[in-house]
Amino acid sequence: MTKKFHDELALLKAQVLDMGSLATCFLEKSVLALVNQDVQLAKTILDKRKEIMEKNRQIEEKCIQLIALYQPMAVDLRTIIAILKIIEDLVRIGRYGKDIAALVEELSQKPHVKKLISIPHMQKTVTGMVLDALNTFQDGDLTRFKDIVTRDNEVDELREAILRECLTYMMEDPTTITRCIHYIMIARYLERCGDHAVKIAERAQFMHTGQYTEFK
Repeated sequence: MTKKFHDELALLKAQVLDMGSLATCFLEKSVLALVNQDVQLAKTILDKRKEIMEKNRQIEEKCIQLIALYQPMAVDLRTIIAILKIIEDLVRIGRYGKDIAALVEELSQKPHVKKLISIPHMQKTVTGMVLDALNTFQDGDLTRFKDIVTRDNEVDELREAILRECLTYMMEDPTTITRCIHYIMIARYLERCGDHAVKIAERAQFMHTGQYTEFK
């Protein structure tokens, strides 16, 4: 395969990492806005919601162009296939970040219930999973995946704990119902982001080894 192709493929991988940075930024800033009841910060995320879709479109077009022009095989073809799948996961992660940001204004009207329970910790765990998967996509260090299932299980357990705790608060104080329902939804969004992180990890492993393994 020509040097020009590999240069273009390297640039394409860099664009995927840039898109991943944007998606994780959406998650981090949306939860930060939630914690601080910062409506303006949430609005900056909502204003950028189309940016991730535009990156997705550009990467898709480049993938199709590379396949048409160079007809890659083996690891090069696996890389392009993995990229097309990974950007789908990143779009969804970004969308969940946007969905959390959209709840900030309503949740800024009253004090939080018990400091948002475990939502900030859940977000940090999920973001770490996504970044590890993307870094492995870049450099092929599969050792990062040795505990990814454990971390994903932790995220699932946090969602269940948030659900149980919110149900307790709602039964004890009906004025918390609306806020707690939103917390339950946010926990569900973060759990789904964790699932997408696992999928990115699976695709990265396939790209580098040619073997597809479901981690969960």
